[in-house]
Amino acid sequence: MADFSRPGSLYGAVDLGARKQALEAQARREAAGPQGAASANVVDVTEESFTAEVVERSMSVPVVLDLWSPRAPGSAQLSPVLEKVVGDFGGRAVLAKVNVDASPQVAQALRVQAVPTVLAIFQGQAVTGFQQVLPEQEVRRWLDELMGAVEQFYQANPDARPPAEPGEQEEAPAGPPADPDMVAAEQAIEAGDLDAAERAYQRLLARVPGDEDAKMGLAGVSLIKRTEAADPDDVQRRLQDPADLDAQLLAADFEMLSGQVDEAFARVIGVVKRTSGDDRDKVRKHLLGLFDALPADDPSLVKARRALASALF
Repeated sequence: MADFSRPGSLYGAVDLGARKQALEAQARREAAGPQGAASANVVDVTEESFTAEVVERSMSVPVVLDLWSPRAPGSAQLSPVLEKVVGDFGGRAVLAKVNVDASPQVAQALRVQAVPTVLAIFQGQAVTGFQQVLPEQEVRRWLDELMGAVEQFYQANPDARPPAEPGEQEEAPAGPPADPDMVAAEQAIEAGDLDAAERAYQRLLARVPGDEDAKMGLAGVSLIKRTEAADPDDVQRRLQDPADLDAQLLAADFEMLSGQVDEAFARVIGVVKRTSGDDRDKVRKHLLGLFDALPADDPSLVKARRALASALF
């Protein structure tokens, strides 16, 4: 059963450029090769050390919290993947492991209902997470998106950025100045004004129709606006009626916002297969709008486009 609970967010809105940042980060890792990955910062956390190792540490670095149990087969599958992926960030993220059987109060405080559960803690708050065993590619994408959002937080709040370690140098800014409409859109998102962000993206696309970042941004804003007034529990209930197309589309929207991109695409393509006429056209257009939220070379998008073509023809 799908889970449409909404995890917390650094800005109360989806990171509209995170998927592109994820692909760029993956390319950097592949170029660096196996020698480019640093060892992981991994700590075992108990009820006594939780405040120091997780809450306080998260004020300067994102902490990936692995809530596991030796009784859960999924934990044995997921924990090594988390260690590998977090390790590739060379200390820019920390993996904190909590055995919920030995530290039940931590699980109770975080309202953990199943294991394994993974939460990202930043600035003392749980900002995102998932509750299932994911393959390495999905875990890596999730963490890339988290790190992209953390960097945006520091750009918006430079005083909160921890001081650089000795010997580290900040990268010099490169490239042309940002488009003023793009800046206006990003500022509007941070201020929670989605209508103003939408107008700014539309202005940019009117001038530069092929701007991928603006297209992704506009699609992301539309995604948020469609879901902000929806009740996830009500959507879950409505899914029991296979004829409720709007419920299926909202369910896909929630899955996109929670990072379950492949699940969202599979859901809508499944609806395409069992509809026809105006209903099929409505569902197809909704899916194309979800496609716009990702960069053109995103692997999930490439796979979904092939699946859509197969469903249509």
